[in-house]
Amino acid sequence: MFSTRTALRLPTLRPSLAATSRLTRRPVSRRTFVSSTIHGLSEGFLDLAIALPFPPEWPPYSCTIILVTVVTRLAFTVPFSVWAKNRQWRAENVVVPQLKREMPSVHKQVQQQMKKDGFRGDKEAVIAEINKRSRVIAAERRKELLKQHHCSPIPTIAMPIVSQLPLFIGTSMVLSEVARAPTVLDSEAFFTLTSLSHADSTLTLPIMLGVITLANVESSRWFVSAEVLEREQRVAKWTAERRARGEQILEPKKIYQTSLRILSVARILIAAMVPGSVQLYWVTSATFGLFQSWILDYWDMRRRKQHAISGKENPPA
Repeated sequence: MFSTRTALRLPTLRPSLAATSRLTRRPVSRRTFVSSTIHGLSEGFLDLAIALPFPPEWPPYSCTIILVTVVTRLAFTVPFSVWAKNRQWRAENVVVPQLKREMPSVHKQVQQQMKKDGFRGDKEAVIAEINKRSRVIAAERRKELLKQHHCSPIPTIAMPIVSQLPLFIGTSMVLSEVARAPTVLDSEAFFTLTSLSHADSTLTLPIMLGVITLANVESSRWFVSAEVLEREQRVAKWTAERRARGEQILEPKKIYQTSLRILSVARILIAAMVPGSVQLYWVTSATFGLFQSWILDYWDMRRRKQHAISGKENPPA
């Protein structure tokens, strides 16, 4: 009897190689750190929507999405945007004027160096060589001033993007997880959404998202100062002259704006394929970003005017 029991247990204690191979090939359902975090945050979102004391006639989950969007943007993106705006202001109102004041001495230095080098040529050749050498010195001096005043352009541009992108992607993933069936979001409608777990069948929210994104791009010129417009006109004239001579000129700013316009259209197509909860979050975030840009640009415009007035009253020595 003992031997019979032992014989029956042996297959379970020492499975065959083929059985082991089949077990290892079987897909194992396990959560990674990211998926566990997303799931935990989605459960927390549902608990928060129930706990918040909204009036009974308000849709709790939609209101929670809007509230969470505004609070997270205020806490995690606005401080970095203000930080970047301050750096941009120092670059335009401290570095650029100082560089302009130093340019006459740079031209004199270049002319003296050209005399020492024995440079010869007609008037146009001399002017072209002075401008060529001056641009090199001015570029180096500009880098020094930007570093001195802590307003280098790469961190100024990159930091707001780096601070917003993880928050945007993470929140979108959480709300997408919340909308997975079966979900309580099926029973809640908002605006043109018949259900927060399904995409807007009327495409109203995706189109609103594209329009708001495009408005953010186009309205960036509403608060541009006269000096910036004048500088852009000079650059445009200089670019046209170089292109007339057959030179290839890249304009990063125009490329960037064109890319944003294309992104505005692309966001409509992408938003049409995500759940209504994500669509509502994207529209709320884009609307917040639009008003944030207007407020910061208006604040920057007022600051430039005050700086110009103080500069006239106290001209630099």
